[in-house]
Amino acid sequence: MPTYFELQTGSVMSRLDTTADLLQLVHQEIGAELVRTEEIFDEELASTNPFVGDIIAHTRRFRGKRLRPILLLLTAKACGNISDAHPILAAVVEMIHTATLVHDDVLDMADVRRHVATVNVRWNNETSVLFGDYLFTHAFHLAASIGTADACRIIGRATNRVCEGELSQVRHRGDLDLTEEAYFDMIDGKTAELCAVACLLGAKYADSSSTVVDALREYGRELGLAFQIADDVLDIMGTEDAIGKTLGTDLDQQKLTLPVIRLLSNLPSEEANELRRQIRDEGSNAGPEIIRLCQEKGILEETASTAQEIANRAANRLSILPESSARRLLELLPGLAINRVC
Repeated sequence: MPTYFELQTGSVMSRLDTTADLLQLVHQEIGAELVRTEEIFDEELASTNPFVGDIIAHTRRFRGKRLRPILLLLTAKACGNISDAHPILAAVVEMIHTATLVHDDVLDMADVRRHVATVNVRWNNETSVLFGDYLFTHAFHLAASIGTADACRIIGRATNRVCEGELSQVRHRGDLDLTEEAYFDMIDGKTAELCAVACLLGAKYADSSSTVVDALREYGRELGLAFQIADDVLDIMGTEDAIGKTLGTDLDQQKLTLPVIRLLSNLPSEEANELRRQIRDEGSNAGPEIIRLCQEKGILEETASTAQEIANRAANRLSILPESSARRLLELLPGLAINRVC
């Protein structure tokens, strides 16, 4: 499979074909369970309130590849047992993920997600915040139907970690001296945690040993980290038509991402300070200069290589599992996470 950066600078069609082929294999493996997950998701959110129904119908158009449900269900199958609980848990994790997207669009003042107007643009910020809350409450209501306290406790702890990551990002907004260590801690919460808990739940509710559960949790965490780093590169190098969402919001909000952190650390002090001034004063209008400098310094290749290394590390975690088609797909998923259009 080509590297992420090769795909960014090479053929878009080759990336689409690779992604489509892998997703087809995934659906052959767990298609029925994914359909059941969608049914549970829709049944749980159904509302007789016409306004709420309109918002739900609108956000259906945000649905993407369903990475987190795929992770949960494939993990369960690779561990030997997809139970009735797994599609429920997959729907719960996807609800929480959707809630974070709706709230993120408010925080980022984003206009578009998956080529569709965000809830805050279609309606307003108040509607977005309350609908995100609606998704969270339904997620926990659904989790309670599993019948064990463990599910709610695990999901609650993960959701807390996601919120901590988001709060950390808010705290560091405008911090143009952000370190890599602080960056990784932040994305570990806001992005990687949900991937980690998806894999944890998949393994745990397949009656796996604690050793296997821990390994799968770390697999999901590392996949999530690689995913976020790739997203950071897309925010700089991508186009809104291809990616399907508002780009440049990180710069507009003065949120430093890994490519920019590394660029600033590679520039002479005077140049770095001038770039900080541009980011502070111009936001995303500093993008062309950042792209030029990143290309000149090889920062994008270096950052893409980091994403690839973390993705490879994630795949290596799966050696604890017996050989199976589900395990093989899990080994390929980190590539899907970083070699993507959206």
